Amino acid sequence: MNTFGNIAWFLLGGFIVGLLYYIVGVGLCLTIIGIPFGVQLFKFGTYSMWPFGHEIVDKPDEPSCLSTVMNVIWILTGWWEISLIHLIFGVVLCITIVGIPFGMQHFKMIIPALLPFGKTVK
Repeated sequence: MNTFGNIAWFLLGGFIVGLLYYIVGVGLCLTIIGIPFGVQLFKFGTYSMWPFGHEIVDKPDEPSCLSTVMNVIWILTGWWEISLIHLIFGVVLCITIVGIPFGMQHFKMIIPALLPFGKTVK
């Protein structure tokens, strides 16, 4: 199911979402201040292309002081909208039986999109 789910996800929009995360990440990495935020978008872009069979978990000894501060900055600069978009897509996809697995993947992406620092893809 993971392979089929990843292929279907990739073809039905995962590629576009991941590509957008990469483009914005490159733009943020052009500035020294934006590099940590760009790195988080690269991590999330890869996960959003192939979410089936993977999960985002806390790193060991997290949350730390630095990751908490960076998560607060992330939220205050407007990146919480990404998690809101994943919530809306998850609800819309769960309306149909066929869309439930894809909606569940969007629900899995809400917390990492809201608080990306201190997390890793497993």
